[in-house]
Amino acid sequence: MNRKTNLDALFGSKQGAKPEGFAPANLVPGEAKFAGANSPSPAPESRRTGAVRTMGSNLRNLAARADLAAEIEAGSLIVDLDPGLIDDSFIADRVSDANDPTLAGLVESIRESGQQVPVLVRPHPETAGRFQIAYGRRRTRAALILGRPIRTVVRPLSDEELVVAQGKENLERRDLSYIERAFFALRLESHGFRRDTIMSAMGVGKGDLSTLIAVAKTVPEEVLCAIGPAPAVGRPRWMLLAERLKSTGASEIGKLIRDPGFIAKPTDERFAAMLEAFGPKFAPKAKSEVWKDQQGRNVARVERSGGRFILSIDEKLEPKLGTALLDRLPEILAAVRAGEA
Repeated sequence: MNRKTNLDALFGSKQGAKPEGFAPANLVPGEAKFAGANSPSPAPESRRTGAVRTMGSNLRNLAARADLAAEIEAGSLIVDLDPGLIDDSFIADRVSDANDPTLAGLVESIRESGQQVPVLVRPHPETAGRFQIAYGRRRTRAALILGRPIRTVVRPLSDEELVVAQGKENLERRDLSYIERAFFALRLESHGFRRDTIMSAMGVGKGDLSTLIAVAKTVPEEVLCAIGPAPAVGRPRWMLLAERLKSTGASEIGKLIRDPGFIAKPTDERFAAMLEAFGPKFAPKAKSEVWKDQQGRNVARVERSGGRFILSIDEKLEPKLGTALLDRLPEILAAVRAGEA
């Protein structure tokens, strides 16, 4: 017999009756649901005095809240929470994208069909009455947009258990981009997690993990935030962009990422725009001239570009001309210099 049953017996209500006015703390009123719980109607209390009835109700509420805390501690609670009470994980695994084209579809899906899969949270380790998400951030954001509660599994998790759950969910869904996975690995390492924990969380081997972290270290965080997740872009092109940014000034980068035209592009196009903007500057195409002999044949071609003079001779038409010019080059050069003097 638990605390609540003892109190019901003491104050004359039927065993199993729901406490009067009970709404678990931090839950959306009227939305809290417990797996396997029954909700019988309250027993009549006509013979109780007002003072005793009030005392009994208050004590049962306290007992119910204690039972709620015990259920959370045991990891067995599934509830509907106000999404405004849920904070992000202390390790970000996603890159925010204001132009995310898939969010609207998720919002409409939940609006029409409801939320099919609960999200996983833990009681916030530092702020009473709030929760911290392990996975399901986009579903939580959609619920916030819709103004409806979010179906949630509340489970006590250590920091290590939270990031492992977070990583494994992303691994199973395979919807994180390469650069998001790279920065997730780097952030885990920066928070002091061991490499074996990170490998378990991300489902990667030692070599792949080292590569992910190395790539993340080459990309400035402001560039990552400006571009977004870029799901179509893999390691080679991110490394190419990082190499190009080494010779690019901060003012040039800042000018591009603040440009309204750049911001309005989808994430993959933002990456392509930055890669092109800071790519090598090609020299203008060389001007080409054709030299014809008296018969009108295209014997030679001249190209001038960047201070260079390139002479090409068609030796099929004049096989000895090139050798003759090369032999007389010292004489020609001496004549040119004498003329300048």
